[in-house]
Amino acid sequence: MSRDEGTICLQSLPTTPFFPIFCSALVRDHVAYSEFCVPPMTLSVENLSFHYPDIPVLRNISFDLPSGDFLSLLGPNGSGKSTLLRLLDRILLPQSGTITLDGHPLNEFSRRELAKRIAYVPQDTLWVFPYTVLEVVLMGRSPYVGRFGFENEQDLEIARETMHLTDIDHLADKLITGISGGERQRVLIARALSQQPQILLLDEPNAHLDISHQIEIFQILREQNELRNLTIVSVSHDLNLAAAFSKRTLLLAGTEMGGASIFAIGQPKDVLTRENIEQIYQTPVIVDQLPDSSAIRISLLPLANKKSKQSERITPHPTTPN
Repeated sequence: MSRDEGTICLQSLPTTPFFPIFCSALVRDHVAYSEFCVPPMTLSVENLSFHYPDIPVLRNISFDLPSGDFLSLLGPNGSGKSTLLRLLDRILLPQSGTITLDGHPLNEFSRRELAKRIAYVPQDTLWVFPYTVLEVVLMGRSPYVGRFGFENEQDLEIARETMHLTDIDHLADKLITGISGGERQRVLIARALSQQPQILLLDEPNAHLDISHQIEIFQILREQNELRNLTIVSVSHDLNLAAAFSKRTLLLAGTEMGGASIFAIGQPKDVLTRENIEQIYQTPVIVDQLPDSSAIRISLLPLANKKSKQSERITPHPTTPN
């Protein structure tokens, strides 16, 4: 098929300014890839170490994040997952090691240029001013608008498209300070998608969400990953969600010298084994395969012959004889 024939095939596909979200393998096969999809971009981390004053957090972290990857960062509380995410967005600066985009150190990019490439979704944000939800989502367009510019109709259409994707259309005129935590989380994801980034970083995107919206958000993220070639890095405590939706998982664990390092990285079935989980989380589990699926399932088991710390502190009341 020629390029012209391929272009004709696109007439039946969405033509909104947010069209890159809907690009498919068919488009990539027959039309210039860079016109509709996220351009390939590799993020590389090499020998990265970070510490707060007198508190080592990460030690000698190295991995490559190829374009179109969906990587889940896993590990116990305090293992540096959120810190690593902030380092990838240059919110924090490492004491040693490098992070590069296609071979260029992050510090070579201006904040605006970096925001066109990387979007970051925190667990939650403290909102002081009562912006509307639409105004918050439009903030994702700021790298394209400029310091003293104003959003145009295209920016507004992109914002509304991402709001539709994340099921928050009905909240457009609501104040960000007056909606639930789960709704705010979806607003933050919509804001990040409206940046049209090449890499999306999410710190526990399922936090505050009910079961239905957890699955819905991860399905949206996976669709963006597969259809638009969007690279995603997500911090998660839910091993099952990570196993079901991620292409790769990275498991962090503490070291004897202090700070966490990479314990394992690879496909979920190779990283989230019973032996690895029990060693890192000190919790017995069963790992099996979901029926009619290639995804694995992790089931927790009761701690045998081990009282919880809370039960050890409880003094039972004396019983009263009948």
